[in-house]
Amino acid sequence: MKRFYDTHAPEDDDLDEGPSKSLLKRQSTELQSLGESLIELSPQELDALELPEKLRDAVDIAKRITSHGGLYRQKQFIGKLMRKIDAEPIRAALEAKRQAHRTDVLRLRRAEQWRDRLLEAKDAALTELLIEHPEADRPQLSRLIDQAQHERHRQQAPKAARELFRLLRELLEPA
Repeated sequence: MKRFYDTHAPEDDDLDEGPSKSLLKRQSTELQSLGESLIELSPQELDALELPEKLRDAVDIAKRITSHGGLYRQKQFIGKLMRKIDAEPIRAALEAKRQAHRTDVLRLRRAEQWRDRLLEAKDAALTELLIEHPEADRPQLSRLIDQAQHERHRQQAPKAARELFRLLRELLEPA
């Protein structure tokens, strides 16, 4: 005698359930977030992405909406459009933009660190900088360091320190 719980339909084993509901929800949320990040881009950056016309129009409309509820609905619509296209090129372009920004920030920090080191320990830091960058103009750097130290001592506006920073930033930029 067969019991009810012992039997199961053989066709149940052949069902392909596909991705789980929670996975689909995560993907949908991620695509909507990606679409929302498009709203923050400038028109030139959007042009570079070559978005489908309908998505570009939706993003442009979202930029003009001031109502919280209206903007929420527009973001939902952008997310819906994002699910219909291949989002990988958009994701890659936005990641490249973020990476370029991080690189710029690191370069600026490095220039700030060099400026601070040069103002604190002029001779040792200047020698080290010239070893690392032999193409640097030693007399100009030395003059700017002296002027910046003088300005700092007299509590004047840091004009020479800013000029030193600009010079270091140019020096540290990759060729």
